[in-house]
Amino acid sequence: MGLFDRISRVVRANMNDLVSKAEDPEKILEQALMDMQEDLIQLRQAVATAIAGQKRIEQQMNQAQTQATSWQQRAQLALQKGQEDLARQALSRKKTFSETALALKTQLDQQAGQVDTLKRNLVALEGKIAEAKTKKDMLKARAQAAKAQEQLQGAVGRLGTNSSMAAFERMEEKVLQMEAKAQATAELAGTNLESQFAALEAGGDVEDELAAMKAQLAGGTTATTALPAGDPTPVNVSQSSSVDAELEALKRELDGL
Repeated sequence: MGLFDRISRVVRANMNDLVSKAEDPEKILEQALMDMQEDLIQLRQAVATAIAGQKRIEQQMNQAQTQATSWQQRAQLALQKGQEDLARQALSRKKTFSETALALKTQLDQQAGQVDTLKRNLVALEGKIAEAKTKKDMLKARAQAAKAQEQLQGAVGRLGTNSSMAAFERMEEKVLQMEAKAQATAELAGTNLESQFAALEAGGDVEDELAAMKAQLAGGTTATTALPAGDPTPVNVSQSSSVDAELEALKRELDGL
């Protein structure tokens, strides 16, 4: 295959593809119907012209027949008057008009046949146009339904990658994070409250123990910190100093907590 043949085939293939993509069923149907309407107008004009020609031939035939009849009568008149030569000339004229009328009759029959054919074609074309109009409306409705279906399917297919849907997903994730954060904050607040009460309870034990120790230093006794029975040894000054040192160390330890 030559280079020019290959180029020609590529160009024609691209052109056909371009035309196929550019074809809109609704527009093509409208244009086809317009073309049929133009054909109908031309056919009607052709039928009208043929009918006019038929009438003209019929008039010419009638005139020729009238002339033939008139020259027949003149020939009879000339023969009655004894003018045989004049009668012969009249008969010659009658023959000419009779032949003309016969030729016109043949032409008229042919013209009538053409008119009938054109009329049948006209009726057939009118029927096709009426059918085409109905079919065009049906095809247009189907084409519009197909386009709507295609657009719907395209919209459904784009839902997974659509920015709007992505925004909804991001906002849903953000709301979940906010809910989780609020729940964690509530749990932390509850834990803090529990720890505060625990501290208060623990602090009460320390105060009770401190009060018992003070009472012991003062020489008193408490039910919770009483000395063991069988130890009658009194608290001396050295023991009191030792206790004070221990208390100071305990305070410093507590202050450091």
